[in-house]
Formats: sequence, C-alpha cells, structure tokens
Amino acid sequence: MRILLDTNIIIHREAATIFNRDIGVLFNWLDKLHYSKCVHPTSIEEIKKHKDHKVVSTMAIKIANYHALKTEATLSPEVQEISRKYDINENDINDTKILNEVYADRVDFLITEDRKIHKKSNELGISDRIFTIDSFLEKVNAENPSLTDYKVLSVTKEYFGKINIADLFFDSFREDYQGFDTWFNRKADETAYVCKSESGQILAFLFLKVEGKEENYSDINPIFPKKKRLKVGTFKVTMNGFKLGERFLKIIFDNAIRSQVEEIYVTIFPKRLEQQRLIQLLKDWGFSNYGEKQTPTGIELVFNRDFSKNVNKSAPKITYPYITKDTNFFIVPIYPDYHTELFPDSILRTESPNDFIENEPHRNAISKVYLSRSYNRNLKSGDIIVFYRTGGIYQGVVSTIGIIENIITKIDNEEHLILLCRKRSVFSDTGLKEFWNFNPRSRPFIVNFLYVYSLPKRINLKNLIDLQVIAGVDSVPRGFERISQEQFESILKASNSDESFIVN
Repeated sequence: MRILLDTNIIIHREAATIFNRDIGVLFNWLDKLHYSKCVHPTSIEEIKKHKDHKVVSTMAIKIANYHALKTEATLSPEVQEISRKYDINENDINDTKILNEVYADRVDFLITEDRKIHKKSNELGISDRIFTIDSFLEKVNAENPSLTDYKVLSVTKEYFGKINIADLFFDSFREDYQGFDTWFNRKADETAYVCKSESGQILAFLFLKVEGKEENYSDINPIFPKKKRLKVGTFKVTMNGFKLGERFLKIIFDNAIRSQVEEIYVTIFPKRLEQQRLIQLLKDWGFSNYGEKQTPTGIELVFNRDFSKNVNKSAPKITYPYITKDTNFFIVPIYPDYHTELFPDSILRTESPNDFIENEPHRNAISKVYLSRSYNRNLKSGDIIVFYRTGGIYQGVVSTIGIIENIITKIDNEEHLILLCRKRSVFSDTGLKEFWNFNPRSRPFIVNFLYVYSLPKRINLKNLIDLQVIAGVDSVPRGFERISQEQFESILKASNSDESFIVN
C-alpha cells in the first residue's frame, strides 16, 4: 500500500519534538501496517525552500526514510479543469500535482490536512481516498482492532490537583505559556475535563471558565464588547482516530447552555499541526477568527462563536446544539443492540456504563450515521428526529433527540456504503455488508445527523400511546414516521426536558 503524505505532514514529522506525539501515532500505524510512505517531488522542492534551516537540513538526511516518487503523473483533463478553477498561486498548483498522483492511481491514498485539497478531491470523485490524519486513524483502527495500542476511557471531571502535570501531554503548553506549571498548580482546587488511555496517558484536556460582562479584555484586539462568555481556557486533543475533539466540543456546548452565556471564545497559537487542526475543528462548528491576543511568547488568534439562540437549518453544525420547532419531526426506531452503542449518553439504568467505554469513534462523535430502509425518505437538513429504543409496551422508550445534517440515497455498492459509514456508524464492516445485502430490492440510505439531547426521563411505549404520539402497540415506528409539533412537545414535557436548546 502506497500512502502519499502532504508536505506539511512531513515537515511537522521531521521537525518534530516531543510535542508532536500526534504525528507519531500516524507514523506508528504506517509502520505497523508496512505501508510505503511516499513523498512527491514538489514536496521535496518545497521543503528545500522552507524558512527553517533546521527543517531543511534534517529533511535532507531523513528523506531516505521515504519513498520519493521519481516522476510526476501527467495532469488529466479533469485535473487540469480543477486546477483552473481553484489554483491561484504556486502552492495551490503543487497541491493539485500531489492530488493528481491519487487520481492517476499511482498511489493508493493521500493524507493531508489541507481543506482545499479535500474540496478538489470531492469534485474529482476520489474523496474516499483522501484522508485527514484523524480520519485515516479512524480507518485503520476500525480495520485493525487487534493492533490498536490502547482503548480510550470515558471523559472524567477531575481536580487539577489530581492530574499528573508531569505527563508529556502538557509539554506543548509549557513551551507556549510562560509560567504554565505555576498557573496549573494554583488551579489545584478547580476542575477540568480529562480523557486518558488505559495506561493512564492523557489524551485530551479541557478547562472552561465562565466570564461576566465586566471581564477585562484589554489584551484582545479588538476589545470584546460586554457579554457573558464561556472561555475555553485550555483545550488540547491528541489525534488518535477516536473523535475526542467532537466529544469535548459537546462538553463545551453543554456548559454554554447550562451557564446561559451569550458567546464562547478560545485563544490559540497557530504554530503546530495539532493547533491548526483544532482551529479547523472549531471553524467547522461555527467559530470564526475574531482578532488577536498579545502574549509574552507571541500572538494568539482569538476565535469566538455567537451563542445566542439561532438556528441554521441548512448547516446545523454552525448553530449546534440549538434546534427549532419550525421544522418537520420524525420518530424512528433503533434496536437495543445498537442504541447505547450509538448514544452512550442515553444509557438506560439497566445497562452498565462499563460496557460502553468510549473506545469507538461513533460513540464520541456528535456527527453520527443512521442506516434505514424506511419507505419515507422525504427528509431534509434541519429536520428533528426522536429515537425510539424498541422493546415492547414497557421497555420500548424514546431516549434521544437528533437533527438531520443530510441524507445520502445514491450509494453505488457495499464498498461505497462502508466508506461512507465506517467513521460514524455502529456497524462493523461485516455488519454493513450484511445490511446492504439483506434485501437487494430495497437498498438502504444514509442519514447523517447530529446528536443533540438525551431525554432525562424515559417515556415508554405505553406512555407514548397515552400521549397519542403512537396509535397503539401495532403502530410502533418501522421507519421514519412523521409526528406533529404538538406530539413532539408532549414528549418534551413528559420527559421533563430542559428546553433551553430549543428556539421557538
């Protein structure tokens, strides 16, 4: 298997210090799987021009560790058209040359963090062969569970004083912030969110702080107007393919709802790849670059997100977790075998949390996949779905609310289904194949949705019948069944739901 690596990934690898543990995870997998690490001629030329002479000299020595492509594939007419459409400078042109190696089938996959390359690949129809680091790690974790080095444990809330400050995870903070250890130790009685591996290695860390309208923002340019804000004070996630970034974003949004803030913000250096990836993750979920903050070690970028009640039905991520009643509502069944696997936060009292440790990407993700053969496929972005865990008159319950991102009805074959679902579905590859082939006359379609809310009180089938949400025992949903706004409101009221995430 020949894996082509984008220029920036190679630079971050070869300029790596102990802070670039994320890149090490990727290269460890490539070595374990005996994949050939390829580098394009234009990447070598770009590295020679790099402003950091240490990178240039180091790369000159270490290039022997890569398979350097000896020639460049000729640009096809399709790729030339993409180049004319998107390329405005030399870097863009070089990126297209790198992408062309995949289109010409001279390499199997390309790993890149460049969003423009991903956009080009989508138009060329080869997006299933272009990966970010995290999506590649998800792929190899799913395909090779026996080779996974560790399992990810649940996120816990811990006092700073109980967290191992000597963990190498914090070395990047020590480099970026003068006096980090002193600051950390003074927080001993405050709490942070932490995720660790089985061996106790810290994989993700999050510290949040609510700030009032009188907070001093004189070090931010332009100065923030007066608002109640949630500050994401310290946030880092190791790239490992387990969707921890989305898991921690859910915690941020939950805290913002609970604290009734008007805005969320974070300051972050754009130095290392891990920080650049975090910036892109934040942008995907509605954050934008507001300004800058001057620090003793350099300039941090300031990203903020308006958290006033607003809904964008066509792009629900950017206003997540808010939903609106001005939309369509559906109730849809999910079998017990898959329910808590997909919704660990909606676990029932009869289930053990230990069985649902977040060691699978779909468990941590906000973005999830539901496979269906429902006759009703008239769904659209922004529609609300209520999940009904099947189980009969007393054990069948509604448990979870989601919002639809999009649906995919054009699926070419079982391999295409696997590529589309693997990262966010509860099904294994074998399970996806079985689902595809179960009824050739009725192929499944994909519903991409965002997990929004777990109902605090479970309403069973008997209650749903009494509430006139479901007509009777024989009328339980078998696919996507429309319910009215009034029926949805009945579910919210009966389940004692906090409706602060709903925009009227």
